[in-house]
Amino acid sequence: MGRAQASDDALFDALRQGGTVLMLRHAQTEAGVGDPPGFRLGQCSTQRNLSEAGRAQSRRIGQALAARGLVPRAVRSSGWCRCIDTAELAFGRHEIWPALHSFFAERAAQRDPQTAELRRALAGLPAPGFEAWVTHQVNITALTGTWVGMGEAVVIRGGPDGGTMLGRLSLGA
Repeated sequence: MGRAQASDDALFDALRQGGTVLMLRHAQTEAGVGDPPGFRLGQCSTQRNLSEAGRAQSRRIGQALAARGLVPRAVRSSGWCRCIDTAELAFGRHEIWPALHSFFAERAAQRDPQTAELRRALAGLPAPGFEAWVTHQVNITALTGTWVGMGEAVVIRGGPDGGTMLGRLSLGA
């Protein structure tokens, strides 16, 4: 994936112009890495979830975008509760997309097929509007080669080459 680093204002302009994705890592979670042994999708009590700080961070992300008149055309999310909650608190909606699911630890074999699906989606991204994809650090790194903290995002312009990362945004700080 090609890469450029633009200013925050330029990244907001790119989202306004459309044909772009705001790829957001879920907000701050309770302490830990990964999920507890035996976690199950659809059962939040078995997962590592957002902390109160992460819930507030998610709301600030949505407010920061709304204050700039930026409303995503679509909001896609991993099925992990921390991603769903980030999407709901920031944008008020979400659609589960398995391509955004974590492939941390035992799901590592999913990395290449999921990343290929994300690249295909970027290649066919419609020009009007932008999409928000709420996911995990492993997905963002696999697609862009960039590491982001919880609640940070990258802006990617779609295109036939699988997209170009325009830069990083920290919206909920």
